[in-house]
Amino acid sequence: MKIDFTILLFVTIWLFPSVTLASNLFIYISPTGERVVTDRPINLDGYELEQNALDARSAGQSLRYQDNQQNRNLIERYINNAAYLYDMDSALIKAVIRQESGFQIDARSVKGAMGLMQLMPDTARQYRVRNILDPKENIYAGTQHLRYLLGRYNELPLALAAYNAGEGAVARYQGIPPFRETQDYVQKVMRWYQEYRGNDG
Repeated sequence: MKIDFTILLFVTIWLFPSVTLASNLFIYISPTGERVVTDRPINLDGYELEQNALDARSAGQSLRYQDNQQNRNLIERYINNAAYLYDMDSALIKAVIRQESGFQIDARSVKGAMGLMQLMPDTARQYRVRNILDPKENIYAGTQHLRYLLGRYNELPLALAAYNAGEGAVARYQGIPPFRETQDYVQKVMRWYQEYRGNDG
């Protein structure tokens, strides 16, 4: 019998929220291309691990926002709305997202940053984010933070350096920190920014 694992996940969340919210869930791609959610590893030929160490909320978010044209349009709308609300250039928001996550909604870094704009948990709390992997919340909070940094430094490269390495590092080195990662980050975001501005123009 074929089981719709997406439906099973949400039914389980509804019936047993206290259990599933603490679960360690896996998402696999089956041999037929379907996405399978399970609470244990699958050791069968043809099953490819896509994500692991997910709670039910994160797994549901990942299933909801699959990469398709409809969801790409939705992300585009969130970016444009955030740009309007916080007086930012949508091209800059896109450039940061491209460098931070490659537009992967459930991206996670080894340092703990999450989502499209790779928010750290402390930053998410600062902007009262409830679900850090929710694209709308993530984009809005990331844009707010970028707006704050631009206001503080009044120079885009410095604001980008602070977004990547933190305000403390920028203060300590009185400019863009001499970290290869941060210097590459600033250069790449500036390049993407010019590219998106040209496309939008």
